[in-house]
Amino acid sequence: MAPLPKKKYPKARQGKRRSHLGVKVPALANCPQCHNPKLPHRVCPTCGSYNGREVIEIATPKKSQS
Repeated sequence: MAPLPKKKYPKARQGKRRSHLGVKVPALANCPQCHNPKLPHRVCPTCGSYNGREVIEIATPKKSQS
């Protein structure tokens, strides 16, 4: 026979144990170049700059002439 728990644990204990597993809102910082929100310590997805210099080139979408 497998061992069984001697007492029933309350649901509050389960909540305390899982309190750090909740989804947290990511912290956002403004890009100093384009002033759009971006994740801190990462390249800006809008302008492609990091630490005051352009790291990647962002292709601008071409507008179709109609």
